Amino acid sequence: MTSSDDSAERDALLQKASGLRSGQHIPEALTVLTLLQSLHPRFSRLYQERGHCYILLRNGPAAIEALREAVRLNPTLPTSWDMLEQLYRMLGDTAQAAAAAKNLDSLKQLPPEVVVANSLFADGDLGPAEDVIRDYLRLDGDNVGALRLLARICQERGALGEAEALLNAVLARAPDYHAARLDYAAVLLQQQKHLPARQQTEQLLRQEPDNREYLKHYGAACIGLGDHEPVIAVCEKLLAGPLPSRAEAADLRVWRANALKITGRQKDAIADYSASLAARPDYGVAWFGLANLKTYRFTDAEISRMRAAELQPAIEDMDRVYLCFALGKALEDRGDYASSWQYYLRGNSVRRATSRYRPEVAEASALRIKQLFTADVFAARKGWGVDDPAPIFILGLPRSGSTLIEQVLASHPHVEGTQELTEIDRYVGELCGHDPDCGLPLHPEVLLQLTPEDARVLGERFLVETRTYRRQGRPFFIDKMPNNFWHIALIHLMLPQAAIIDVRREPMACCFGNLKQLFGTTNQEFTYNARHIARHYRIYLDLMRHWDNVLPGRILKVPYEDVVDDLEGSVRRMLSHCGLPFEPACLAFHKTQRSVRTPSSEQVRQPITREGLAQWRHYEPWLAPLRDALGDALTGYRT
Repeated sequence: MTSSDDSAERDALLQKASGLRSGQHIPEALTVLTLLQSLHPRFSRLYQERGHCYILLRNGPAAIEALREAVRLNPTLPTSWDMLEQLYRMLGDTAQAAAAAKNLDSLKQLPPEVVVANSLFADGDLGPAEDVIRDYLRLDGDNVGALRLLARICQERGALGEAEALLNAVLARAPDYHAARLDYAAVLLQQQKHLPARQQTEQLLRQEPDNREYLKHYGAACIGLGDHEPVIAVCEKLLAGPLPSRAEAADLRVWRANALKITGRQKDAIADYSASLAARPDYGVAWFGLANLKTYRFTDAEISRMRAAELQPAIEDMDRVYLCFALGKALEDRGDYASSWQYYLRGNSVRRATSRYRPEVAEASALRIKQLFTADVFAARKGWGVDDPAPIFILGLPRSGSTLIEQVLASHPHVEGTQELTEIDRYVGELCGHDPDCGLPLHPEVLLQLTPEDARVLGERFLVETRTYRRQGRPFFIDKMPNNFWHIALIHLMLPQAAIIDVRREPMACCFGNLKQLFGTTNQEFTYNARHIARHYRIYLDLMRHWDNVLPGRILKVPYEDVVDDLEGSVRRMLSHCGLPFEPACLAFHKTQRSVRTPSSEQVRQPITREGLAQWRHYEPWLAPLRDALGDALTGYRT
């Protein structure tokens, strides 16, 4: 999305270049366009203007190259298609000329307002594009192409609910509008509605089983559902076909490697990560994928390659972040803790630059939740929700040992491990809204307006919507989303019999574990700064103490260190809390075959050790800011 200031600067430079061309100052115009490209590389009209310049210089091939880039970025440029048709005819390329003419003719069939709005949208001018298309829809409200464009604009500016409603309306009018159905699947995926997204892509694939975009969206939906075998098959099919670029090959190899890792096929995963790096040697995601196996050991040559890639000035920021975290892990494994820390520090610094997390927002949110949800509130709502003990919520902070606890419990024949489910957070967002900085409940007081019927419906909805993750048909299932500690009020109101387990780890170990772990997309943004993670740990302790006070006995606290020191005793306590009989298989959890999505996936496939308890001490010389910020949490975390 282009800001108004950026747009004004961009358009002024384009106008300057156009004026220079009109005055026959072509070299000067091209210089301005080069500057414009450095500032706005995806601005289609700069390439169209460059095409005009090269035509005046009688350089047909350069003009065609510029104009092809213009229509690649923005297919709704009639002038570019018109010039391309003429240039191809002059060169005798009748096939390309006919294709350009066909595109130009298609644009002429569209209402001019739709063409203008499409062009503005392609160049990131969302506000003007939306104004034009909404004005047009007041005159022709049934135009499905215009409705689809408005949905795409809404999607781009983050109004996903409106985009979903618009695309639903489009498909009701035109069920064979495949481009709109693909957009619909994408919007559903963005909202983490993975099952309906997969259903939409399955419908598309029945029409075109080899369509690459359909296959990719289907694969993304399967990932969201925790169904990784189809992802492996999809990647194999895509890799077997013609690949547009080495970059796509690298992406597909990483996709498949991640799925292979999750399903426990580590050797095959390593082979695919390596193949990805053969296609794109500086691909930070693939290097990090190897490091995130936790058990992979890098060679001298691989470390040298990573270091060289990270030093490249032109490398993308996220590639640098991935490489830094991979190098931190590689050097940590070699005992070079000083160098390892420098890479962890650099990776965190670059990643934090794009983070919107603000600890004061999280602290204010926790305070508001504590003020609202008192013991009296819960007493007045006793008996609400659905009396179904099937869900087991494992929560806490990341890197606390929750994946280990999930693996232990999922080794019980009556318990199915699923993944970190997003349903609870989605319900909170629907009811309360999310603040833009931390993604926490914006208006938690709305939960006090729920009726007994609302709570029952939400509980039933959760049980229905999570059914797709339960493939083994076991009576109990686990949701191990750590951030659910914010949402215990809603969980209790809608599912009062569900077990809740708080996995807690010694603060220095937990916080350091977060500092050296790179999380995907915008998840866990509090982890990229020592003081932020310390404040977040304190917020977590404070809020959990509140829940214990207002819902006594409702939550079982499981210190990670106790599990390491007394596995059987801890297992018995957890199973008793869940209403389950003791099961010896839980003690041999590392033998359980199942998909594990978190960074600890390989570690929980090994017997438990004490190795990780004091790992942070290797970095103690650099962790004084963390220790200071944790304060009395260092000694009071078990209470």
